[in-house]
Amino acid sequence: MCAALPPDVRKGSAFPSESPFDLREAMPRKMRPSLLEELKETRAGKPEAFRTSGGEAARTTPESHRAPTILPSNQSEALEPLAEELAVLSPFERFAFRITHRMNRGGWKRFWTWSQSVFGAGWIHISTYNLMRVYGLENIEAVDHDRPILLVANHRSFFDFFTVSSVLFYRTRFSKQLFFPVRGRFFYQSPAGMFVNLVMGWWSMYPPFFTGGDKPLPEKREFDKYSFRRLTQICHEGAGNVIGFHPEGTRNKNSDPYSYLRPQPGLGKLIKASDPQVIPIFIAGLGNKLAKQVLGNWFGGEPIRIHFGKQLDLSDYIAKKDHVRTYKEIGEFVMSKIAELGEADRELHADAEKS
Repeated sequence: MCAALPPDVRKGSAFPSESPFDLREAMPRKMRPSLLEELKETRAGKPEAFRTSGGEAARTTPESHRAPTILPSNQSEALEPLAEELAVLSPFERFAFRITHRMNRGGWKRFWTWSQSVFGAGWIHISTYNLMRVYGLENIEAVDHDRPILLVANHRSFFDFFTVSSVLFYRTRFSKQLFFPVRGRFFYQSPAGMFVNLVMGWWSMYPPFFTGGDKPLPEKREFDKYSFRRLTQICHEGAGNVIGFHPEGTRNKNSDPYSYLRPQPGLGKLIKASDPQVIPIFIAGLGNKLAKQVLGNWFGGEPIRIHFGKQLDLSDYIAKKDHVRTYKEIGEFVMSKIAELGEADRELHADAEKS
């Protein structure tokens, strides 16, 4: 459910030589000299890195780059891709993106969030209520709900963040809207993918990335630059924005639920650029077969355990220089906190089995 931000293909570096993720094109919380260079006007008179849906540049006053206590959801318009970024997509991919992009803005986003909270969370709750075990929910209640929340979780099942979303809608009362960056190869390349995004994700599987994962599409690297800018914006501003992200980048198929894949540096780059509130989550007990998972709710399925950790203090990393090493350190730190929650689950699960 989460996009794999591509790992390095060259020794000693975390990104390809033509990485789609140029930090200068993101929207960081604090101004950096490299970002100032991006604010030079184009021939159209608009800074390309901050082009909005209204065709006007977002405000670049010093106040807009401090770390405010409250970031209203309408602080700026949704970023739009440049013509050359859209040009690398196929006609159907452009169609799928435009529809999904529209569904994740304004009144449409509010409508689909309501649908997700009632129908989507409803059927997930009905399918899991006998098995669901939730710990640490007070940690997500304690954060500032006027700022974006980045949920980072281990990844073992297709259904990881579907169950988390159900818990958030059923057991918390703060206003929220969900975003799950995904690989675009399925959800944005076929009618079936769009249908799944609608009926399972209520259009929340957005924005798409095409150059990561096992079967990358490097020819679409230009569009991924836009997707990273847009994801950075979502993580940087917007009251109630909740973003689900898997640091491992792909499902861990090891039979040991307490094993983990190496975190991808793209997570660290995203956190460094947007400085969101970060909550680690450990998930266990979910399978990958829908019918078996649903039936298990009434016929002895494995308990589903979801552990929410405390908000992570990443201030020391945010203050560091933008560098691949910093991105890796952030990813490793976040993954270590997920693993700590896993160890707590191991102890609880072992005690439950003994009893």
